[in-house]
Amino acid sequence: QVQLVESGGGLVQAGGSLRLSCAASGNFARFNLILVRWYRQAPGEQRESIATITGNGNIAYEVSVKGRFTISRDNAKNTVYLQMNSLKPDDTAVYYCYAWSSQTGGAWGQGTLVTVSS
Repeated sequence: QVQLVESGGGLVQAGGSLRLSCAASGNFARFNLILVRWYRQAPGEQRESIATITGNGNIAYEVSVKGRFTISRDNAKNTVYLQMNSLKPDDTAVYYCYAWSSQTGGAWGQGTLVTVSS
């Protein structure tokens, strides 16, 4: 099992930046075998996937965040990051990380709120 804790959310003005962290703990053999994906859910909207990083570092982004957000991982710290730049009010949402591997199955964090003011 994997437990995930997100941090780094908060209130920021449009154009600003935040860095979210997703720290993993639990009973897994190697963090670099775990795929991690960031999702977000805006009020009244469905949860959407925005960035993915595989254990060996392959990365994919949803179109609306490509070029503004950067996902990265530090396997020594069992942590995945989401650097968010040029934030817009439309980026306001609860941000969740999700981890999956064939050994551990899937797990969600509790979410961290990002609010972007205009």
